[in-house]
Amino acid sequence: MKNKLIDLNNHLFAQLERLSEEDISEEDLKKEISRTKAVTGVSKQIIENGRLVLDGQRAAQGDGLIPDLPEMLQVEHKP
Repeated sequence: MKNKLIDLNNHLFAQLERLSEEDISEEDLKKEISRTKAVTGVSKQIIENGRLVLDGQRAAQGDGLIPDLPEMLQVEHKP
């Protein structure tokens, strides 16, 4: 899988930085606000999908403990 939840986190922070630019024109700010609404809408769906997968995994385990996270929820740990 190419994209991970950490990538979503990075995209959200990048969008926040674009919104925080002090020298942005009013027109560009309006465009970024529109883009932000789209990005957050898609982000919410990605998070809900991950939650659904996690809930399904927990239900399948029965005890609420998950020995192996589903691939879409895995995070690569960097040393």
